[in-house]
Amino acid sequence: MATKPKLYYFNGRGRMETIRWLLATAGVEFEEAEYLETRKQYEKLLQDGSLLFQQVPMVEIDGMKMVQTRAILNYIAGKHNLYGKDLKERALIDMYVEATMDLNEIIMHHPLQPPEAKAKHLATIIEKATTRYFPVYEKALKDHGQDFLVGNRFSRADVQLLETILMAEECKPDILSKFPVLQAFKARISNIPTIKKFLQPGSQRKPPLDVKLLPKVLSIFNIGNE
Repeated sequence: MATKPKLYYFNGRGRMETIRWLLATAGVEFEEAEYLETRKQYEKLLQDGSLLFQQVPMVEIDGMKMVQTRAILNYIAGKHNLYGKDLKERALIDMYVEATMDLNEIIMHHPLQPPEAKAKHLATIIEKATTRYFPVYEKALKDHGQDFLVGNRFSRADVQLLETILMAEECKPDILSKFPVLQAFKARISNIPTIKKFLQPGSQRKPPLDVKLLPKVLSIFNIGNE
């Protein structure tokens, strides 16, 4: 029996969340091997040589201790047939994914903003989502009239777009109001059985970052103390 992938990260979304999404979508059972709660745990991983570039997320999978988020995601997508049928499709998937991750990163940092900056940062999220990113996906889906972003075949691009749409809706529930094709896409992809299961309460999906967790995260990674 294959060993379940083991995830090493703190108990929150961060850069591990997209990895959780992709594993869950592929129907792969995984376990949170160790939630990082203290700086000492993190230093142990460093001392053990487990973190190639001295950073997490880290995933133990298929006998490897993988780091670097994009490398991990590429491996999972390639292994589970979520990365297109040829090099051209993979290139297009990469373009969509990189843009989605850019938006994801902005949204992910929203809870970290000081109170006086939150309104401006939220406005930036809405502006970029609705004028730079979502129009591209809306047009792509509308123009080719297919269910998925690339090659009428389900791929990691669809998974990561759905994740980011749901994160954007946490910031502004009606953010898709001017994007009917994306609304239909969201409903369609959300009903894929493995994704539907991941979206249910009690799954391994993480909630938005609780600001109360922030001091612990900063302490683990020694941020602000150097």
